[in-house]
Amino acid sequence: MASKRTRLTPIAVLVIILFFFLYNQYQDFTASSAFQSSRQTSFGIDWSRFAYTQYVTNSEYLCNSVMFFEALQRLGSRADRVMMVPASMLEPEMKDSSDAYLINKARDEYDVKIVPITVQTHWAGEATWADSYTKLLAFNQTQYDRVLSIDSDSVLLRHMDELFFLPAAPVAMPRAYWISPQKTLSSHLMLIHPSETELFRIMERVESVKPGEYDMEIVNQLYGDSALVFPHRRYALLSGEFRNEEHAHYLGSELETWDPTVAYSEAKLIHFSDWPLPKPWKPMSEEDRLAAQPNCTQNTSGEEGCTARIIWNSLYTDFRAKRNKLKELPVPQLPTKGYITGSQILELIEKANPNPNPQRPFIKLS
Repeated sequence: MASKRTRLTPIAVLVIILFFFLYNQYQDFTASSAFQSSRQTSFGIDWSRFAYTQYVTNSEYLCNSVMFFEALQRLGSRADRVMMVPASMLEPEMKDSSDAYLINKARDEYDVKIVPITVQTHWAGEATWADSYTKLLAFNQTQYDRVLSIDSDSVLLRHMDELFFLPAAPVAMPRAYWISPQKTLSSHLMLIHPSETELFRIMERVESVKPGEYDMEIVNQLYGDSALVFPHRRYALLSGEFRNEEHAHYLGSELETWDPTVAYSEAKLIHFSDWPLPKPWKPMSEEDRLAAQPNCTQNTSGEEGCTARIIWNSLYTDFRAKRNKLKELPVPQLPTKGYITGSQILELIEKANPNPNPQRPFIKLS
């Protein structure tokens, strides 16, 4: 019997070791899950301290913004939602317009708080981004501890509530990985600590912009060395990445293999950027689409894969379908407003100017 007990001892020890290993793994997993859960329950997080913000400068971007907030609600985000809209869209004579219908829809169906603003327009050489300074008014939303500013020309795949709990900083942004090796921050996604002091600094800088300086240039000048940087993977994938032949800048490695399925599945936000192609709500000819769509590739076994092409086309197709459905308004399509936006004015100036305009030094990312 002694020899039998001796034979069983190593097995018993192995079982015990395995038990404690699996138990510790389980404890680590449950502790992590409990920590995430406790942030939302036991710790009594007041979600009204945080907000997602969008800025609207015209009817096109209003429609995009409503789509974004619909996605936030569908995906279960807990933070507040703020839409900064031109005060002119809220004037009494606009109450029966399609703009008013969409604003009311956002407020009533998606619990969006509407904040009237003055569109910030400045001439810096390119009409496309003349109104982009408006997004910086997110720094003025001091009723919140933190706001997550996201450009509306994006597809939200999952909410990003976890970003509100990043370490404290005036602003946190991902890198604009597509212009690597330059250490440039991207302004299409910014976690902001609203502050009158920071707003003053920003607006002072806006008032003295030089040709080619827009929102992204300003935040890089002010926060390039002090901003908290969070990963671009998952949070700042560009639609154009699916068209690229090389992906080392996105992957952060020459050795990792690009897999469009993995990139899409891990992404929470995809930003439309396929310059010189138009944004998805603008007309695009079938000829241009076919010429621009990602190439199919062959794997090591010689099989052809078109996953990147399928994903890229679906991004545009789905966005347009949802937008067209939203535009099927149960109200007459009355003129939205008899005004011209700042960017439209500058576009007229640009067309009348025979001299070539200074080009934005960074990649086109409107």
